[in-house]
Amino acid sequence: MTNTRLAAIDVGNDSVKALFGNLDSEFYIPNVIARDREDRPVIGIEELDEKSPLDGIHIRVHSPALHENNVIYRVGNLATKSDNSTELDPGSSKSEEDQTLIMLFATLALDAANAKNAKIFNKANNVIDANYTLGTGLPLREVKEGKDVGYRSQLLGSVHQVEFLVTPKYQGIKVNIKFDEVKVYPEGFAAYINLVMDNDLNIINKDLIDKRILIQDIGGLSTDIAVIKNRNVDDDKAQGFNLGVSESLEAIREEIRSKHGVELDSRRDVVEIITRNNDRNHIMVKGSRTSVHDITDRILLELAKKQYRHLRNIWQKNSQTEICYFVGGGAMVLKEYIKALNNSLDGYNIEFFEDEKESIWMMANAYYKLISDFSRKNKKDMIVKETEKKAVKN
Repeated sequence: MTNTRLAAIDVGNDSVKALFGNLDSEFYIPNVIARDREDRPVIGIEELDEKSPLDGIHIRVHSPALHENNVIYRVGNLATKSDNSTELDPGSSKSEEDQTLIMLFATLALDAANAKNAKIFNKANNVIDANYTLGTGLPLREVKEGKDVGYRSQLLGSVHQVEFLVTPKYQGIKVNIKFDEVKVYPEGFAAYINLVMDNDLNIINKDLIDKRILIQDIGGLSTDIAVIKNRNVDDDKAQGFNLGVSESLEAIREEIRSKHGVELDSRRDVVEIITRNNDRNHIMVKGSRTSVHDITDRILLELAKKQYRHLRNIWQKNSQTEICYFVGGGAMVLKEYIKALNNSLDGYNIEFFEDEKESIWMMANAYYKLISDFSRKNKKDMIVKETEKKAVKN
């Protein structure tokens, strides 16, 4: 029997958050890719293996699930420095984009190639055969449209190969990725699981378990509003919208470029400017500290109003709602604007997570809880079947 390793991966528009094994490994990788050539130039090639693989992900990806196969990419931090880097576009479906799969496969390959996992997977002639039991998710809108079924079958039905090219420590290694099982969860449901249950799916928040709750998950490309009652997501009332923070971040980036002549590498740079603790909403222009408050406030307030309108509409249709939790990276960006609107308008009972990491990692944590529980139950079932087989033989 082959070893299978647990993986819980949230391919968010801004970044990939991934948890592995018995929570013995985690990755946070910017969701940015850039096409590249095989022999990318490296200054100080002899120092390559002293750097972190996460800072130099350079791979060729082969998978029948991809629209464009056998293409070479820079991924993550390395891609943000490229002129031709791409991020997911507003209006796109996560389940149908090559970029989602490339980020997923790259993250799994990084885990498989890690020397501390050498005893888990077979390796011969620099080729690693890696089996995973994967928990991941899609926006509520895509799950309601049935796109999770095709996405899961694409992953399960094939071997997906990642070849590390000019990547620190892993140059020349190939990883063949197979999935023993793939569970694709709706993002709103996952957020609820994370709110009320621990890693063993024991209830940790009894105050919430029987409340009527909204969970507004604001991502880069979409917003999911899950309606929770009787401990379940109400599929009919839950809604997903093609409204995330990416378009607004792009608008801020463009206006900073046209007004101040400053070229920011990616949307991540914009997020850092508007969320950091020191010098928030300031950039350096020709060596001088310059405020961009006027740009960020105007654009983000407009987006916050649209998000608030969605909250109001859903709450009106679910009038017995007791609280709405705002989660996701987009919620962290818009937090102060939504709070200000709520204080001056309807005064709903809303809650944000003050711990930024908890909010951003919520989906990955939820997938981990769910896939761990599935794996435990699966192992129990197998033990029972084996015991029954032995009993029949005897």
